[in-house]
Amino acid sequence: MDNIKIVDAHHHLWDLNNEKTSYAWLMVSEGEAFFGDYGAIRKSYLLEDYLEDAKNQNIIKSVHVQAEHDDDKPVNETAWLQHVADNHSSNLPNAIVAFADFSKNNVSEILDEHQNYKNTRGIRQILSYNEKEPKYSHASQDFMKNSKWVENFKNIKNRNLSFDIQIYKHQMEDAYELAKKNDDVLFILNHTGEPCYQSEEYIESWEKNMCKIASCENFVAKISGLGMFDTKWTTESTRIFVEKTIDIFGIERCMFASNFPVDKIFNTFDNYWNSFKEITKNYSENDKNLLFSLNAEKYYRI
Repeated sequence: MDNIKIVDAHHHLWDLNNEKTSYAWLMVSEGEAFFGDYGAIRKSYLLEDYLEDAKNQNIIKSVHVQAEHDDDKPVNETAWLQHVADNHSSNLPNAIVAFADFSKNNVSEILDEHQNYKNTRGIRQILSYNEKEPKYSHASQDFMKNSKWVENFKNIKNRNLSFDIQIYKHQMEDAYELAKKNDDVLFILNHTGEPCYQSEEYIESWEKNMCKIASCENFVAKISGLGMFDTKWTTESTRIFVEKTIDIFGIERCMFASNFPVDKIFNTFDNYWNSFKEITKNYSENDKNLLFSLNAEKYYRI
């Protein structure tokens, strides 16, 4: 089991010495940070660094998800990542999920440019917005309530691109409507639906809203990012979210991911993957393979 094949369905790389790429969010102070202290990851994280963290796990493929690069020049990140994949013996990352802002008039042209790179498989624009707790808002507004954004989202259709959707539970009703209107687009839920709290009341509400989006056949889920809101997490503290997500979406619509190096702030690469292995130790061999690699290969077409 320790040598099970893994496709890491969500990780990041960045080169802070590359003048063509920029990650302003990494430079904010601890008090302004979305979570934790970015100081530990405020340095270049290259493919060699990722492979060093992953050396004890059997990583066979990976998916790079846009790392909040400069919004005005998002294709620079894609170009760099394609260069990385083309020039390393591992061929990682095998899939690139790029950034595009659907509120902008040039979004169609940006999508065209991303698709000039062969590893591009999908798009992510973080939609997480919390009016009651602004610190937890990644997005500048609740984009799914913006009619222009919703209309422009149609530009993703007919391109064979998936959409990585990062949202909170209170946004899942709007996500359901968006997925229904765009039922030919695969929606990939990021970070287990970002469960912020451990209270029984919160979990019940999170579960109800997760069931809503899971009722859309074009919705699948990535189980990851659990350290962002549970900074002292253990296998047992995260078990409920892992198991409930699998119960809600089903084995064939879930995949595991590391969210490294962001989740490196909270724990080691081995601890994340070994936790997933512990939680699924009584699953069948086939079910484990689906969660750890086969589903990611299928949904990201790698």
